[in-house]
Amino acid sequence: MTPVVLLHASGSAGTQWRGLAARLAPSFRVFAPDLIGYGRTPPWSGRADSFTLAHEAALVGALLARLDAPAHLVGHSYGGAVALHVARTRPEWVRSLTLVEPLAFHLLRDGDAVDLAALREIQRLAATVFRALELDNPRKGFGRFVDYCGGAGTWAVMEEARRASLAPLLGKVALDFQAVLGESGGRAALRDIAAPTLVVQAEHAPLAMRRICRLLASGVPGARLAMARGAGRLLAPAPWEEADALIEQHLRGGPSTFAPVAAQPIAA
Repeated sequence: MTPVVLLHASGSAGTQWRGLAARLAPSFRVFAPDLIGYGRTPPWSGRADSFTLAHEAALVGALLARLDAPAHLVGHSYGGAVALHVARTRPEWVRSLTLVEPLAFHLLRDGDAVDLAALREIQRLAATVFRALELDNPRKGFGRFVDYCGGAGTWAVMEEARRASLAPLLGKVALDFQAVLGESGGRAALRDIAAPTLVVQAEHAPLAMRRICRLLASGVPGARLAMARGAGRLLAPAPWEEADALIEQHLRGGPSTFAPVAAQPIAA
């Protein structure tokens, strides 16, 4: 069976993909690794200021290199940024690419006024995370991160046990921000991605996610953009059920209901 590799978001683990993995298991070999510092994978052991997406991609690459065929690569949020890096640098390992609101913040550089406003929004969020670490207040930093991803008030209504388990992960979330904000490649590099690509966006995604999804759908040749509709963002169950269905359809390569996004001028 064809392999599928699922890459999770910041603050999560491979178990994030239980629902999709169950849908795909009858037809695919499904792998959902824990990224560095999450789940059962040890934390980053090098210098914090040296951490990049290339280090995270090396972990994924070690798995892909052991497979006997190119894999369908699916990534959400931070995992989407890692998947994009792998698809750009090791295309021979990637059969298809699915990016669910990837944190490809580097694509916002050198854009128009809206892109730069979105980038500043992300930079302020990253600064809040870094400052919370300095002040030894991981709950504040993680709360701000969760509210950005899930909408204002998401952290406050989360179960206390869940908040307590997430807060200690803020250090790795900070490294994730560092890695994605420091990523190179730019928009011109998107034209070199040959794998069939689906970009999935939630209906009520934050500004930066909306802009990044549009840039990817416009910049990757033949890429398709699909909307996971429903109340809330992709932390909520209803849009995720629709996102899983969109991903499965893309991996199966059946008749597409996604219209290609019209090409737009993209600055290099």
